[in-house]
Amino acid sequence: MRAVGFGLLDRVLRTGYAYGKTLAISVPTVVDAGLGRLTRERCDRRLADWSAGILEQAGIEVTTEGLANVPAHPVVFMSNHASHLDVPVLYAACPGSLRMVAKAELFKVPVWGRAMRDAGFVSVDRSGDRGRAKRAMEAAGEIIRSGTSVWIAPEGTRTRDGKLNKLKRGGFRLAIETRTPIVPMVLLGTGELLPPGSRLLGEGGRVTVRFGRLIPVEGRAEDEVIADVRRYLESNLA
Repeated sequence: MRAVGFGLLDRVLRTGYAYGKTLAISVPTVVDAGLGRLTRERCDRRLADWSAGILEQAGIEVTTEGLANVPAHPVVFMSNHASHLDVPVLYAACPGSLRMVAKAELFKVPVWGRAMRDAGFVSVDRSGDRGRAKRAMEAAGEIIRSGTSVWIAPEGTRTRDGKLNKLKRGGFRLAIETRTPIVPMVLLGTGELLPPGSRLLGEGGRVTVRFGRLIPVEGRAEDEVIADVRRYLESNLA
C-alpha cells in the first residue's frame, strides 16, 4: 500500500485525486449513455475502480465481517451514515451490482450528477413532496427488479454526533413493496477518518464493514421491520 504522507498539502493532493477520479468515470459514463452503449456491467467496473483508487490513495484499509450473510440475489442494504467516505467504502465491501438512493442536490452537480442518473442512481427529494418521493421509490424498485441491489441510509442524512438518528420509512416501504429482504450493516471508522464538515481526506486508517443477518420483509408490519434494523444498528454501533 502507498505510504501515506502527512501535512495539509498531502491531504489536499489526496482529496484532489478523489475529485479527479470521480470526473474520470463520470465523463465516459455520460458519453456512453449518449451513444446508447452504457451497460450495468460497464458502470459496475468503473465504480469498483473508482472506489479502489480512492481508498488506496488515501491509505484506507477496509475489512468485512459477516459477508456470508449477503445472498446472491438483490437486497436492500441499510446502514448508518457518518461520512462522505461511506460511499467508496460500500463499493469496496458490498458484493454484486450496487446502486444508491441519494439526495437530489447531488444530481445537480455538472457532469457528475448526470453520470449518476445515467448509471442508475436514484434521486430522492427531501422537500417532503410525496409525489416525488413515490417516483423515487418506484425508480429504486425498477433497479432492484433489474438484478441490482440498492443501498439506503435510513437516517436520511449523515449523523453529526455519531449517534443513530431516527429512521425514515421510505426505504422500508420500498423493501416491503418490492418484497426485497434487507441486509443491515454498520460502517465503523468512516466518521473518524472524514467527519461531517471536513472536505479533506485524512492520513489513512482502517474501516470495518459488518453485515448482519438477512431481515425478511414479506408479510411483516413496517414498524416491526424498522425495529429489527434499528436494533441491529444500535447494538453494533454501541
